[in-house]
Amino acid sequence: MKIANCLIATVGLALIGCESKRAPALHPENFSGTNAYAQVERLVTFGPRPSGSAELTKSGDYIAALLRKCGLTVEEQTFTAPTPRGPIKFRNIIGRTRMQRDGGADVIIVGSHYDTKWFEQFRFVGANDGGSSTGVLLELARVASAQPNLWFVFFDGEEAMVEYGTDDGLWGSKHFVAELKRAGQAEQIKAMVLLDMVGGAHLEIGIPSNGDGPLIQQVFDAARAVGTRDHFEYRGGALLDDHEPFLEAGIPAVDLIDFTYGSRPWLNDYWHTEQDTLDKISPQSLEIIGRTTLRLLDSLMRHGASR
Repeated sequence: MKIANCLIATVGLALIGCESKRAPALHPENFSGTNAYAQVERLVTFGPRPSGSAELTKSGDYIAALLRKCGLTVEEQTFTAPTPRGPIKFRNIIGRTRMQRDGGADVIIVGSHYDTKWFEQFRFVGANDGGSSTGVLLELARVASAQPNLWFVFFDGEEAMVEYGTDDGLWGSKHFVAELKRAGQAEQIKAMVLLDMVGGAHLEIGIPSNGDGPLIQQVFDAARAVGTRDHFEYRGGALLDDHEPFLEAGIPAVDLIDFTYGSRPWLNDYWHTEQDTLDKISPQSLEIIGRTTLRLLDSLMRHGASR
């Protein structure tokens, strides 16, 4: 497909090029839903991508190569955990922009999981659940690569091996936060913004109640500023997702998720089914979430988030 306003290079893969490092500010209109969709399309070609699979390894290699192409410093966290499906090796991928220490070194994290849930009975490619947020994150990294103190984190193992609980699911984010605390870096994180299931055609982002209140308000303010407010609402109930370990560590965090992904509005019948395919994903929805997130990042960089 045609990819607008970007360069193509080959590093063993087709990579979308980055904005100039001299870009002076974040501009929401620079985010391309078409580019983000192309990234989701690429990820889906790898097939099902459960943790520990060869397909997820290929996806991780693609993500890491693209982040380096954008000029980000890439770090990988690999660890093995005893899961209900036996020992599995997990791999978090972190892309960091340059650090600017004038006035402090506070960091803003934007995160997504890039694994898909394992199903034996059908083929699950996770175009929305795992794919859409990863595509948006890659496009955000392209647009915001010149900005300081941003970390783009791709978590492995968000999906439970059997059933979510204290000993299953959120493997990558739990490990990431534990490493932050071990290194004494938790206080350095100003805010964490999680994206999950953000590509459905009938986009209705329902922000769960287990999130930082002032940060949630900043999301609504950002959406209003870019004209996307009608696609965001307060969910009212808690939702277990990769932002939860950050909240438990005292880091302001918010989860931007559409849990009404289905054949008609408010019906979540595509979630964790073989129907979660590329044809259900909308470039317009990816653009809505991408531009809103860029406006939110701009606000956080200028005004910060309460701790």
